[in-house]
Amino acid sequence: MLSSPQSTGSSRTDQTPDRIPLLRWAGIAYTLLAAAALAWNGWAGRPWAYLDPASAAAGVRWGRDLGLGVACAAGVIAVSQVLTTRTRWGAALARELGLALGPLTLVECAALAALSGFAEEAFFRGALQPRLGWLAASVLFGLAHWAPRRTLWPWTGFALLAGGMLGALFEATGNLAAPITAHVVINAVNLRLLTRSVDR
Repeated sequence: MLSSPQSTGSSRTDQTPDRIPLLRWAGIAYTLLAAAALAWNGWAGRPWAYLDPASAAAGVRWGRDLGLGVACAAGVIAVSQVLTTRTRWGAALARELGLALGPLTLVECAALAALSGFAEEAFFRGALQPRLGWLAASVLFGLAHWAPRRTLWPWTGFALLAGGMLGALFEATGNLAAPITAHVVINAVNLRLLTRSVDR
């Protein structure tokens, strides 16, 4: 997800969606996605948070894995900030995404980031990647972020690249700690940047 440029100063409240249904439906959707991932791996007898049984036996190296997640998130946020402040298409994309999301508080951004980060990583990395491989899981992640409007296509491309990075973190560490950390941090920061300029 891309970050937002400076506010244009125009009033957009009449164009923003009702936040409560947005948060409610997002919560339901992400809960179902996470449940599907956990149930699928549980039914198959697979460790849901690990690439394979060997990785599960090795466990999580918390300092390394959380550090990698935060470092990768910082890189993605920096790139998205450059794109939205220095390219015309990036600025237009950020404005459109911000209007689609509407105004969100810091707590709402954090909640959506935590829900989406956990659920999407549990499904696309924890459930799909061990079965389909890194490339297929990354492509499906990108397609899941596809929108029919041409102006939003760069968002799909950005999601495809971000999914590839998250999948690489999963392959490198063998567990979901780094991908979830990166995903949550990216979404929390970029959601806040995208929506802070939307008038309440």
